[in-house]
Amino acid sequence: MVVGFDPGPRPAGGGGFAFVGRRRESGLLRGALEHPPAVVLIEGEAGVGKSRLVSEVTADLIDRGGRVLYGCCHPLREPFPYGPVIDALRQAGPYLPPAAEITPLAGALAPLLPELADHLPPAPADVQAAGAERYQLVRAARAVLEACGTAVLVIEDLHWVDEATRELLLLLARDLPPQLGLVLTYRHEELPVGEPVLGAAYRRPPGTSGAEVHLAPLTEADIHNLTAAALGPRASHALGSVLFERSAGLPLVVEEDLITLSEQGSRGHLSIEVVDPATGFGQAMVPRGLREAVTTRVRGLAPPAVAMVEAAAVLAVPADELVLTRVADLDPEQGMAALMEVLGAAVLRESRPMRYGFRHTLAQQAVYQTIPGPQRRRLHERAIAALRTVGNPPLVQIAHHFRALGDREGWLTQAEAAAAQALALGDQGTAAALLHAILAEPGLDEDVRTRVALALSRTATYSVEYTASVAVLRRILADPQLPATTRGEIRVGLGLILTSQAGDPAGIRELERAIEELDQQRPETAAHAMSHIALYATFRGRPAAEATAWIEHAERTVQASTDEAARATVRADKIAVLAQLGHPEVWELVDRLPREGSDPGVLRQTARALYNAADAALDLGHDRRVGALLEQSRELAHRTGVPHLDAVCRILRQELAWYEGTWGDLETAYASLFAQVPDIQMLEVEGSLVLGALAEARGQWSQALKRYTTARDASNYAVWTADAAAGLGRVRLAQGEPETAWAISAPATDRLRRDGPWLRASALVPVAVEAALATGRPASATQLTRDFEHAVEDHDAPAATAHLHLCRGLLLRDDDPARACEHFGRARATFQGIGRPYPAAQAAEHAARTRIPGTPHRAALDLTEIDDVYRRLGATSDAARCQRTLRDLGQARPQVGRRGYGEQLSPREQEVADLLASGATNRDIAQALFLSPRTAEHHVASVLKKLGVTSRHAVADALTHDP
Repeated sequence: MVVGFDPGPRPAGGGGFAFVGRRRESGLLRGALEHPPAVVLIEGEAGVGKSRLVSEVTADLIDRGGRVLYGCCHPLREPFPYGPVIDALRQAGPYLPPAAEITPLAGALAPLLPELADHLPPAPADVQAAGAERYQLVRAARAVLEACGTAVLVIEDLHWVDEATRELLLLLARDLPPQLGLVLTYRHEELPVGEPVLGAAYRRPPGTSGAEVHLAPLTEADIHNLTAAALGPRASHALGSVLFERSAGLPLVVEEDLITLSEQGSRGHLSIEVVDPATGFGQAMVPRGLREAVTTRVRGLAPPAVAMVEAAAVLAVPADELVLTRVADLDPEQGMAALMEVLGAAVLRESRPMRYGFRHTLAQQAVYQTIPGPQRRRLHERAIAALRTVGNPPLVQIAHHFRALGDREGWLTQAEAAAAQALALGDQGTAAALLHAILAEPGLDEDVRTRVALALSRTATYSVEYTASVAVLRRILADPQLPATTRGEIRVGLGLILTSQAGDPAGIRELERAIEELDQQRPETAAHAMSHIALYATFRGRPAAEATAWIEHAERTVQASTDEAARATVRADKIAVLAQLGHPEVWELVDRLPREGSDPGVLRQTARALYNAADAALDLGHDRRVGALLEQSRELAHRTGVPHLDAVCRILRQELAWYEGTWGDLETAYASLFAQVPDIQMLEVEGSLVLGALAEARGQWSQALKRYTTARDASNYAVWTADAAAGLGRVRLAQGEPETAWAISAPATDRLRRDGPWLRASALVPVAVEAALATGRPASATQLTRDFEHAVEDHDAPAATAHLHLCRGLLLRDDDPARACEHFGRARATFQGIGRPYPAAQAAEHAARTRIPGTPHRAALDLTEIDDVYRRLGATSDAARCQRTLRDLGQARPQVGRRGYGEQLSPREQEVADLLASGATNRDIAQALFLSPRTAEHHVASVLKKLGVTSRHAVADALTHDP
């Protein structure tokens, strides 16, 4: 063996062979990683040099101070949650800041990464809810990677990835930490037919760089260069040509030949007999040249060493000396000598401390396929016996050996046990792979099929990426041999995912079919489906009678059940339904919810019910109840281990802050939520709505339109789309575009008529009424108000009541100002009673403007008071509107202090600077502050000059650093 050769793969850095023929691919990879965030997919057949390419480029980055974390997927591994990613994170210790500076989210990884105990926050309280731990781990992995700063995460051989790890990588690729580069290598030919490498269609998000690199075999010239670099003057042109023909351009095959030739050369027997191109291809996928190179080297070993190599080939994964020796049927002394020989010959290597195996899978396959059948059987039998004697027997490997022996019953038993072990350890990915394999067996016993299908469905239901869940559940349901009751249970999971996560009404059809399949055999599961249909009907604005009929059916179905958690589930859904409908009975039910008890399932349902009640209360206008409900829900979520519920409570709390008028920290709070709670649709939509409203109040109308459009496009949930339409309509009205406002709001109100969530989406109605009146459609405004009035009557919905008074005031404003002011006043009082100062001030402004023709002095006094409210809130645009009207009335506020501000910003310039810092355009500024375009341009130029910047994009930094 040539001294200095290092044929083993490494996380970074090259091997002993020259790196040839990859200049373009290296440039693509290096260029992407130098501009994070970045995602690079590298595809190529086995042995083509994917690992070497990554190794060379990352070694260069490390030499320049870069940080690289390296993980690898394996075809036969023991259960461990997110194994490849966790393996990579074990290397992160030197790159992490002190634990106190890392978000507490990262603590969820502490039990899996004892090596980083001094670097991570403490682990959270035990998570008991099924699937909750998986959600925590996904968030924690992203948090740790973000804490690493500028780094590269490499995951190799993604064609062997388990479902859970693939899902984690997909979510990570969609929302990368800003300084992370993600590199994934895989073999396209080993992916399931038609399945993308990440399991779902993936496009790099805006702002994420990257590349898709296909590695083709090396050219003949590249092989000549590689040969010359390895053998020096012994490398002839003829030898290079033979090596190219044998290898078909695969560098791995050439390197194996070069190792063999180098060994022979050191003994004085350099020849090319071992590279005879006339030898035919075998039946395996292993390239002919590689198979011949490996078998030639093995033939030169002593018999005990050959036995050791064959044992390693049958074991297929790195093993310790004792297991290898037992499978090879050698005594300890023979085993140690044989192991030393194969390591010296570079046939095996020490892949991890005290673990020995082949340096790549193709070499293992090449040896395995040369072992005669009877000998392979004996080796597999000895492997089972040896593996059963180790502590914590590796059940996945044992199952593999039973299957290789053709022992179907043994394999089924061991595979199911291995899946159960994986689930117990939280590794749903490995469990899912085993369960899929069991279900693929023909003639499976019905009890086994039922048990395995249910386990697989639960694994899928816990998925963080719902598209993967839907695909798995549909695949299970396609099995015609599933018993009806089992099919019903699984179908309930599919229906819940389709309705709750995908917003797909097809989920209701699945739930209705499930109820029929479950019949009377699974009343708890059937009741769960019924109550969920009731919830969906309420959310979609179906008639109240339909929703209450379903929830009452669910109550009757589960009434006699001894399952307290099942009854608690229906009770929580009933509270949600009644709260959505504005039924006064709901608060009594909320008060009776159990807050203490020994059954965590019941307490989780209480936590969910409290959140749903808070959510409905905020939409309906019972704001003063919301804070306490959210705190109670969060406390129970922490206590019972439901991190997802804690996250949505935090999201709703920020919406409450908007209504309360505490706007100062909203943007910072949402930035923190977006960083800590990835991939929750509610955050994307609710965050866009609230931040859009904040931008609207500040006069940042371009930004507001963008936010509202994002919210509208991200959801088909009627309440969210109505709220987004309301925001878009308000901005267009403020911009003097009533026809555009009507074109937006009219279809949205038609949907309210059709879907019916009037009470929870009431903010849209006064916008549509105002737009209808401004565009000469008084009949439409009147009819819409009447429809709204009919929907609101006899319901406990203060916010809708206030919006109804606004609509009535708008209708009467021109013909009966006194009655209009009365309705505006009632709207204001209702909003004040709810605890919403901003809409209360807007209602008061409507009244003040209505008074201007008759009592201008009273109107001016009211507008002055309202202007103070707007200024306290930070509603720049509303305050400017009031000031413009006061100037028109001759009641403008007197200038305070000196009129010359020198190099300091004047109050008006400060308003302009604040708008510039938030990204407002000149048009936004002119409209928000009621200035002419020319005056706005003059103020912008003055602000830039006084701040000493040449670009409007630099204003934010200048304001931040201005003493």
